[in-house]
Amino acid sequence: MPVTITQSAADKISALQQNDANQGMNLRIFVSGGGCSGFQYGFTFDEAINDNDTVAESGGVKLLIDAMSIDLLRGAEVDYKSDINGESFVIRNPNAGSTCGCGKSFSPADSGGGCANAG
Repeated sequence: MPVTITQSAADKISALQQNDANQGMNLRIFVSGGGCSGFQYGFTFDEAINDNDTVAESGGVKLLIDAMSIDLLRGAEVDYKSDINGESFVIRNPNAGSTCGCGKSFSPADSGGGCANAG
């Protein structure tokens, strides 16, 4: 599977889909330029599944990944955690060479940039 969805993430996605605004929609994960490491993760709900999307399914939910993002996310695990610091989706990405403390931005393993390599 190109991207793995943990049960915790699947449960949260399912709960979010129960919201009136999100009914009938799937969660889309994408990578865009930005963040302190060069790339950042984003999430949005989308009702359209495009022809070039990769679809990861688990626990009755679908996670959509566009063709531009899949190369940077292949092999990643999408999890959801709730702790004293708050709640958020967590991406464990084997393609990330470095990530920043926020966990929402990364640099690819082959570029060597980002916060962890600054200086």
